[in-house]
Amino acid sequence: MQSEYMYQLLTKMKDGDQQAFHAMYDATYQDVYRTVSFLVDHPQDREDVMNEIYMQMWTSLANYDPNRPFHFWLHGLVIRQVQRFRVKSWRRFRIFERIRAFSREESHWDQPAVLMDGTNQMISQAIQKLTDKQRAVIVLRFYHDYTLEEIAALLDIPLGTVKSRYHAGLQALRKNIWNLPPERMEKINDY
Repeated sequence: MQSEYMYQLLTKMKDGDQQAFHAMYDATYQDVYRTVSFLVDHPQDREDVMNEIYMQMWTSLANYDPNRPFHFWLHGLVIRQVQRFRVKSWRRFRIFERIRAFSREESHWDQPAVLMDGTNQMISQAIQKLTDKQRAVIVLRFYHDYTLEEIAALLDIPLGTVKSRYHAGLQALRKNIWNLPPERMEKINDY
């Protein structure tokens, strides 16, 4: 039902219906913001990435293949925009990032209620400590339930690379969550 609704909105958006775009935004914002929050550290940067994602959605409607799941396409847009953001900010702000690293504030992971819905703060902080590449794989696997094969397709990298990032990310999470209650640790170890 959800996919049919999204497909109807996309069809209307292709015809230039701005109301359909607003409905699409409302229907997907929380999921997209949660994913971006895990992948982009600073709140002001998250907003820039979110804007780019929805602008890209509007301009790439013609590329949507209705035979593929809508959310898979949407998460592909998210990942590509986050990667573009990282490349741009690395090139432009490398010096500023070094300065910010010395005066970095506490993370703002607890600000939006969207981020904390169903997410343990301790696990969120541990995920934040992963490398960007590990974090992308872990977030797509655990928060969006993609298979490793689907993640490889989304990130456009070999399956073996996804598996190594996945296992390295899990190992880092286990190391960073040493004081997690036993029942939570068992859930992480099951993966």
